[in-house]
Amino acid sequence: MKNNISRRQFINSAAALSASAIVPRYVLGGTGYTSPSEKITLGFIGTGRQGRGLARSFLETGQAQIVAACDVYETNLNQFVETVNAHYAEQSGKASYDGCKSYRDFLELLEDPEIDAVVIATPDHWHAVQVVRAARAGKDIYCEKPLSLTVEEGRAMVKATREHDRVFQTGSMQRSWQEFRQAVELVRNGYIGEIEKVKVNVGSSAAPYSLPGEPVPGGLDWDLWLGPNFYYQYNHELLPSPGDDFWGRWRYYQAFGGGDMTDWGAHMFDIVQWAFDMDDSGPVAVIPPDGDDYLCLTYRYGNGVEVTHEHFGKDHAVRFIGTEGQVDVQRGRLETTPVSLKDQVIGRDEERVYYSENHYQDWLDAIRDRTQPICDVETGHRTATVCTLGNIAYQLKRPLEWDPRRELFTSDAAANRLLGREMREQWRIDI
Repeated sequence: MKNNISRRQFINSAAALSASAIVPRYVLGGTGYTSPSEKITLGFIGTGRQGRGLARSFLETGQAQIVAACDVYETNLNQFVETVNAHYAEQSGKASYDGCKSYRDFLELLEDPEIDAVVIATPDHWHAVQVVRAARAGKDIYCEKPLSLTVEEGRAMVKATREHDRVFQTGSMQRSWQEFRQAVELVRNGYIGEIEKVKVNVGSSAAPYSLPGEPVPGGLDWDLWLGPNFYYQYNHELLPSPGDDFWGRWRYYQAFGGGDMTDWGAHMFDIVQWAFDMDDSGPVAVIPPDGDDYLCLTYRYGNGVEVTHEHFGKDHAVRFIGTEGQVDVQRGRLETTPVSLKDQVIGRDEERVYYSENHYQDWLDAIRDRTQPICDVETGHRTATVCTLGNIAYQLKRPLEWDPRRELFTSDAAANRLLGREMREQWRIDI
């Protein structure tokens, strides 16, 4: 649960905070309107469909000021900046506003001293490099899920965040939604008895890149979009323009993402990790389907519970099966057996998880308090690791033993080589 003591200590001991801490008027006792000078200033790295959605979410809090944006695709960047500036013009009653600056290179954005924190909404292959550089630049960080493309990169993100004392929120916003919190607290408090099995339905893994090459459109720096990756030919399905009504398909190719296994898995396996209280750990084995003893990809946790990746009749959902009941949860829907558990009030003397109603406000509050938000970098890394382990098992087609403390496979050099990847020299990071 949120640490109210730390909040009081923060208010009474502001002098003890680092120089980067922000002390807005309303935290120190004021209420109501927050002037632009007291808002946390944000720079957006990535202004595509997800970046635009996140911008709306942060603007709705009224506690953040978007002062800069960066994208390698000029079309997306211009629309983003125009939309943000139009919002502030309307808000202030002025005919125009030009306070949101544009950058092509995220390294230049990170040098901007006006920016307190960054929101990273780029494809997965960029996350680790941008997070590590942002942490070194002294920016607090909101990064989309899945947190990393590889396990090694995820650990590097945790390391940089801790070394530079940054406040980090992973974009696993389901942790701030009531139906998922209720499901987790029912499981943790034994309302369905001992957990016997968990089923997760999230879709399939990524495939090798196979799209045909197309001419690179004007205004797109394709080499910078590839970033840490070696060369792949451009195709418009990877990078939609603002008028395109589809999500970028980069996530379905191994060079850029892990398929729905990591994309949706970062949401749904995250709820399993939360319910198991495994935010700093994970499973101890992963077994791919063999057509005999294991019909589905199966994770085994240290407590003996098995979690399967399978379609059980509900899309993008988790099913907890206990000795005394069952909980099915997906976005906007919680179904329980017995039915009465859906509205069960969790008592004050029972186990309660961190409470957040707004994932974006929660991060802003944590920045001001210099505390960890609901989905810290370690949490995001451990969930992304679960998803990536599944993809590795699917690829190698053999059972794998996993040491969650050392973050290595046991006696399997080939599997351990898949925990990282080669990067272009200029973008390499310390692993």
